[in-house]
Amino acid sequence: MTPDDAAATPANDTPTVRQYLPRVVAAATPASTRTYTTYWTRMVELWGDQPVNSIRATDVEALQRDCAAHARPRERNYRGGRHAGENANTAARAFFRRAEADGIIPAGSSPAHQVPKPRRLPSTRRALLPWELQAITEIARTTGNDVVLDSLLLRIHTETACRRGGALALRLADLDTDNGLILLREKGETMRWQPITRTLAGRLADHAQIRGATLPSDQLLRYRNGRPITSRRYDHLWQRIGEHLPWVAAQGISTHWLRHTTLTWVERNFSYGIARAYAGHTDNTGPATTTYIKADIHAVATALSALTGEPHPLALSPEELGFLT
Repeated sequence: MTPDDAAATPANDTPTVRQYLPRVVAAATPASTRTYTTYWTRMVELWGDQPVNSIRATDVEALQRDCAAHARPRERNYRGGRHAGENANTAARAFFRRAEADGIIPAGSSPAHQVPKPRRLPSTRRALLPWELQAITEIARTTGNDVVLDSLLLRIHTETACRRGGALALRLADLDTDNGLILLREKGETMRWQPITRTLAGRLADHAQIRGATLPSDQLLRYRNGRPITSRRYDHLWQRIGEHLPWVAAQGISTHWLRHTTLTWVERNFSYGIARAYAGHTDNTGPATTTYIKADIHAVATALSALTGEPHPLALSPEELGFLT
């Protein structure tokens, strides 16, 4: 703390929002930091020199409305800033939850938790029809400056239903070509081995070797010049697909729609429990019976085998699957 900071500290020694925020950021996960930094910065702009314990629920509600009003409509399915308002509320809750834990404000007194989050509207995403998925795949593998990479990306997400972050986090050490598996690390710091076809596993191994992934910790997916890809590759991919297929741009179709497509197919053809495991959902919300319908990696591999028409070493026979489900 600098002399100027000390002079600005209130007489009751309660830190200001500006002074306390670095401690909140230091304790946050990288994912939380990426998501909430914009809103924490706005909190400092609005309340920076106020003591943390002076912020009221009305202030948080004003922040929430301010962020919603100034949200930029980046997608066709823009919801009038509701998502930004929800994130602002969640960011404020994370800030004041930490303040409670540090004893800066009394437990249970978080002003952010006294403001209800905006009601989340139903998602416009849906499962793609077979002809839609085929058209998207055709454009990806016949246009652009790296059709091999783009085809791999679509295949990874179609087979695994993983999120973008899961694919971007893949390392060379996360690929098991013998058993047809990749290790996915996704939101909430979850980790799971996800079955993939051995054809895709082989393609990924070739991709890594050709593009310079040699160390176990090296990122698996790379550009032709050897640099690891970033989320920008996805942005460019869907922009290009939308230019060739106007309905893709009109509906705001993205990688997450592939997740909906695969998981819907698994749920319809197998069971809710297997679809839940396929998605990597580990939360305990919902009916109590979700505790008892957990599916394992073998059931997921069986669903993958049926989806792709390719045998998998970990798949079960119909009799074994029926017993487990």
